[in-house]
Amino acid sequence: MPKMKSNRGAMKRFCQTGSGMLKRKHAYKSHILTKKSTKRKRNLTKMGLVHHSDERRMKVLLLVK
Repeated sequence: MPKMKSNRGAMKRFCQTGSGMLKRKHAYKSHILTKKSTKRKRNLTKMGLVHHSDERRMKVLLLVK
């Protein structure tokens, strides 16, 4: 049987932390930035964590144990 392939789109969007959680980027940081406050844009730049209810589905895409 061939090897399982990980989802390449998910591999580009998520990375695993040392404790096994998944890091992600925030949305709404690509355009229409003039009406957003500086504080909001700065906080969108920081990495976030995948919610625990979605984490198992993302790990299946990434083939993470």
